[in-house]
Amino acid sequence: MATRGQPGNRRYIGPDTVDPTADTIVMRPVKAAPGGDRRRPGGGPPPGGRRPPARSAGGSPPPAGGGKARAAVRTVGELLITTGLVVLLFVVYELYVTNWMSAEKQRAASAQLADDWAQQRQLHGAPMDGEAFARLYIPSFGADYEFTIQEGVDSAALEVGPGHYKGTAMPGEPGNVGVAGHRVGKGAPFNDLDLLESCDAIVVETLDSFFVYRVLPMKDEIGGWATGKGRDPKCAGVPTLRDPNAPGGGDYGETYGRRIVLPSRGDAVAPVPYQPVDVRPKADQAALLTLTTCHPQFSDKERMIIHSVLTNEFRKEPGATYADLLKKIGEA
Repeated sequence: MATRGQPGNRRYIGPDTVDPTADTIVMRPVKAAPGGDRRRPGGGPPPGGRRPPARSAGGSPPPAGGGKARAAVRTVGELLITTGLVVLLFVVYELYVTNWMSAEKQRAASAQLADDWAQQRQLHGAPMDGEAFARLYIPSFGADYEFTIQEGVDSAALEVGPGHYKGTAMPGEPGNVGVAGHRVGKGAPFNDLDLLESCDAIVVETLDSFFVYRVLPMKDEIGGWATGKGRDPKCAGVPTLRDPNAPGGGDYGETYGRRIVLPSRGDAVAPVPYQPVDVRPKADQAALLTLTTCHPQFSDKERMIIHSVLTNEFRKEPGATYADLLKKIGEA
């Protein structure tokens, strides 16, 4: 047996000290925490493994049911984020992806049309559905604004570029050449039609001719046209088309530079716009070009209509280009 004073007989008397005179080591009880709770050394939970429920500053436990509210808020937030991503992807697709795809189709159609003209094709007969048969230029949109015109206005044709309303007049003929185009996405050839002003030129090129149309006077310009903007040299040959002696301005009383109509107004591209098809014989019809597109942007609730009248026709000379034409018509 160990004797008094040997290390094996020491008694524990504190956390950091020992009594060298003790025969045995005795553990002292841990002092209870204030409030009567016995706590494990180091702040661990009491025997049994559970902590008492947390209490608020006032001493009461937190209200029940918070988990369901948090789950609902989290679910709504996730749905909003998902919806936002879907909308963003749709906008990117409409504004960029479809534009890129249409640009590729437009390049192919333009190359095919150039080849057809080089081979002197399209001399006779109506164009086939989806076939490019003419080019459209709007000088005020820049010298590089150029699109082929396809026959038809179905989705396939309009994904390539502006489409010709089947059954309407052909370029240069009496009557009404109807052309539709997208305003947003798919190349958006008619995105800026709202920027056109009266007397702005719209040029259509065919195999053998350039046809120059100019936008008709706007509704608020008609009354003082002869003494106002109509005196501008650029407006030479641009009439109001109204008959001052006829009720409502006559057959062309509703035809002016820009109109916003409902999609049901298909008569905007009638031979005489907004009139029955037989109101005038073809020989007595003005030679018009009408452009149509959706309005406003990102919506198809209405249609924007641009009416223009033929003012000049130039036969294409060998080697003649669109740039040469711009000099002739004062748009260079």
